[in-house]
Amino acid sequence: MTTNTATATAPAEVADLPQRIIAAWAAHDAEAFGAAFTEDGTMILPGVHQKGRDAITAFMATAFAGPYKGTRVTGRPVDVRLLGDETAIMITEGGVLAPGETEVSSERAVRASWLAVKRNGEWLLAAYQNSPR
Repeated sequence: MTTNTATATAPAEVADLPQRIIAAWAAHDAEAFGAAFTEDGTMILPGVHQKGRDAITAFMATAFAGPYKGTRVTGRPVDVRLLGDETAIMITEGGVLAPGETEVSSERAVRASWLAVKRNGEWLLAAYQNSPR
């Protein structure tokens, strides 16, 4: 995500979650990617459902070595709302950049919802889901 500005009702740490994902993806670091999720977090992508940090990490390790090799992600938060003291939802627009691309193609453009929870003072993803834009 290219921005990290939170709304007036949500802390900046929530809006910074996408930055963690972008950095992990850029490094093709499945461990760092998985670390952004709660132990029982869920990731849903078209055709994919992974539950649990370990399953998400394993999926991304395989994906970074295969279909996501050389790719990057980009995007921006379009809505960030605090739902409680330790729960927030964020909507983003972005997508996957193929090697050499600077703009997301319409085939890889997505909208995503991020359910963030605060655990032991850290904001993590409890659920992430994206679908084609």
